[in-house]
Amino acid sequence: MRSLKPSPHLFADVLARVHAVCVALGGEGVLPAGLDLSRVVVEPPRDPTHGDMATNAAMVLAKDAKAKPRDLADKIADKLRADPIVEKVDVAGPGFINLTLKTSAWFGALRSVLEQGKGYGRSNAGAAEKVNVEYVSANPTGPMHVGHCRGAVFGDALASLLSFAGFDVTKEYYINDAGAQVDVLARSAFLRYREALGENIGEIPEGLYPGDYLKPVGEALALEHGDKLLKQSESEWLPVVRAKAIAMMMDMIKGDLAALNIRHDVFFSERSLIEGGTDRVGATIAGLRAKGDVYEGRLPPPKGAPVEDYEDREQTLFRATAFGDDVDRPLKKSDGSYTYFASDIAYHKTKVDRGFLNMVDVWGADHGGYIKRVQAAIKAVTGGKAALDVKIVQLVKLLRNGEPVKMSKRSGDFVTLREVVDEVGSDAVRFMMLFRKNDAVLDFDLAKVIEQSKDNAVFYVQYGHARGHSIFKNARETVPSLPEDEAARVAFLRDAKIERLSDPVELSLIRQIAIFPRIVEAAAVAHEPHRIAFYLYDLASEFHALWTKGRDMPHLRFIIQNDAEVTIARLALVQGVVSVLASGLAVLGVHAPDEMR
Repeated sequence: MRSLKPSPHLFADVLARVHAVCVALGGEGVLPAGLDLSRVVVEPPRDPTHGDMATNAAMVLAKDAKAKPRDLADKIADKLRADPIVEKVDVAGPGFINLTLKTSAWFGALRSVLEQGKGYGRSNAGAAEKVNVEYVSANPTGPMHVGHCRGAVFGDALASLLSFAGFDVTKEYYINDAGAQVDVLARSAFLRYREALGENIGEIPEGLYPGDYLKPVGEALALEHGDKLLKQSESEWLPVVRAKAIAMMMDMIKGDLAALNIRHDVFFSERSLIEGGTDRVGATIAGLRAKGDVYEGRLPPPKGAPVEDYEDREQTLFRATAFGDDVDRPLKKSDGSYTYFASDIAYHKTKVDRGFLNMVDVWGADHGGYIKRVQAAIKAVTGGKAALDVKIVQLVKLLRNGEPVKMSKRSGDFVTLREVVDEVGSDAVRFMMLFRKNDAVLDFDLAKVIEQSKDNAVFYVQYGHARGHSIFKNARETVPSLPEDEAARVAFLRDAKIERLSDPVELSLIRQIAIFPRIVEAAAVAHEPHRIAFYLYDLASEFHALWTKGRDMPHLRFIIQNDAEVTIARLALVQGVVSVLASGLAVLGVHAPDEMR
């Protein structure tokens, strides 16, 4: 993944100062002139006792300088010690450079939050680069289930994060409406159609979809066609029933997603690749063949597969091994129809044709083995110009007080997304689906995510935002001029004498606030929105801890009855916390309440 050009904030400011030192050393002959500094970073040290920030400049530039990292680090450190915002510089280990900043630098960061409000952390770092984020893309055969839910939330939060970081994002859903599963859907719906006409259909046959959600489809077909479809052959009624069923399933899916405040920009039909007078799959294969990337040949038997499952035949193959895959891949089935992979190549080519050279696909846990071949195909189709990052979302174990949740009657064999949202709310679902890295299995306990305790992360973070507003309300006795309107309050607090914030716990909270823009940039680069959720929990925890200390140590309370100046300074700190919590929660698609009920 490429790095972003950081937008102005304290970490970016210090990085610019480190770059300036390296350029100066280039002018002195210590470093080669015109050196690529893109690998130089400034980040928080792993151990907070080592300082405020650390840079790897000496480690990554030593080879170009033909110097020992430690010796180069000493030269860089000498120049950084002269910087007006730097309090102390230490060289550690083989050549890491640790920086401690003057307190005034952190005050400047807090003032930035007060200036930018909820926009703090937003940047133009993505330079409006077009990014296509495709997520959910569930087969249109029924309601969304809790497994779809995690991929839906992850993809939506990632799209929001990338947009916040300055990318031009399109949110896309690929409708798998051309495979055998939609024919099964049509036959299942036709059974419900017969039921709607008064026939006793008995038990749903194995292999068809059993859920009650298809009853409305059958009723709609009966209302629209009467008994006319009963007089037709399957080849006649199947496309009619299939189209109606898919349309109604997609309406249901969109409704389920809307319950989570998820709305896609584009719904792309797989069937459109081969219908409407154009065969884009065939055209894509022809284009690859012309470049020598498609050929007719035979594949060796798959390792470990029984001989009877293998068909040794001449077939159309994509030369996937030339682009990093393990084996070449079939593009046509024995009956001459296209493989799903062939359609997938053509589909991703449409993304490239629409101007997307940066693509992200969010897939389920069972698709991990499919990644290499699709990435290989994109390399072939674009000559290596486009990049696809596939994010795998692991399974969700749905629990209630530690016990597995029973299946849904409505769906037939799974718990629906809508049932989960209706029980615990979209905020709890969205935050907790992100409060674990996407590639780790998630235990989602319906009872625990609505507890009002520190152990419930979404409550703890939202409570931090609400607590800040409670402090503002209570502070008006000491500071009657504090405006109730948020914009007016923020403007009022910009004049706070924040230099009065001198306690180490206050400065620590300011440092936590100041790191938010860098967290956003790093999370955007890595395509990891869970980093925002983790950060918000840490920020809320530190805020709650300071509030708790004030109960035992009155001089640390946010409201000091006989000192309006200190109170206003601390209210400015609270506003910094509130603004960042609101900003980060908005990125995750979670509400920031002013009060908790």
